[in-house]
Amino acid sequence: MLDFKKQPLEAQLAALLDGETTPEQKLELESRLATDENARKIYDKLRHGVDFGRRKLDDMLKEPVPLALVRSIKSTQPPKTPIAQRNARPQLKLAPNGRQALAAALILFVVGGGIGYFIGNAPDADEAAPVAASPQVNTNDWLGDVTAFQRLLVRQPRHLVEVPASQAEEISSWLTTAIGVPFRVPDLSAESWTFQGARVILGDNRPVGQLVYSNTDGDIISICFRKDAQPPETEDFKETIRDEIGLVTWHNAGTSYVLAGPSAEATLGQLAMEIAAAI
Repeated sequence: MLDFKKQPLEAQLAALLDGETTPEQKLELESRLATDENARKIYDKLRHGVDFGRRKLDDMLKEPVPLALVRSIKSTQPPKTPIAQRNARPQLKLAPNGRQALAAALILFVVGGGIGYFIGNAPDADEAAPVAASPQVNTNDWLGDVTAFQRLLVRQPRHLVEVPASQAEEISSWLTTAIGVPFRVPDLSAESWTFQGARVILGDNRPVGQLVYSNTDGDIISICFRKDAQPPETEDFKETIRDEIGLVTWHNAGTSYVLAGPSAEATLGQLAMEIAAAI
């Protein structure tokens, strides 16, 4: 079996996206994504391609299969002349039934469309540069990065922050300058959460402020925020669960926020509302 670490970085990141890595490989790749900008760019491109392919596949599967194609496949008969054996190998019967043949035809159609998409969207394609350079597109890709960093925090409880809570003035001036967003550190002690300090992370290749809290049970939550021109109709206090991580998102005055914590924490939504009023 090919050594996973000897495979190209693109193949390793593709395996991470498909959930085909071991826990150790997953942790190692997430740690690399946290520090390697080139790896993050490759990961983002792969993730965009997977999302696009899934949407296109869903659209194609909704379209009816042409009746002429179905009839042609079902009417195909297996060869009547047996295939001569060679070197005493067992004879294989390659006579699919109608359902199997139809499924094979659909798979070939989807694969062909996928190859055409990736060829057409190669870096030297004429349309690639304008799409990549467009600053108007708003995405939620940063939530994937926030989730990855939150998993790292949970696994490294002794190294939670870059600047500790005792340096409150440093945190305020540092994050305000780095993120470009004024804020206040919410006091969550009444809810048994103790402020530990702050970090600056990257979300979709943009700086994100991260305020980190913990409780006596060893659980960790973080408040992440960045400048972002969200449309007025964006849904506030939307809860999302990504495996063991729960996310609550909202926005206000040109700033996007997300509260990340254990998905088993039932009070994340209520806590997010309190934070929104205090931050």
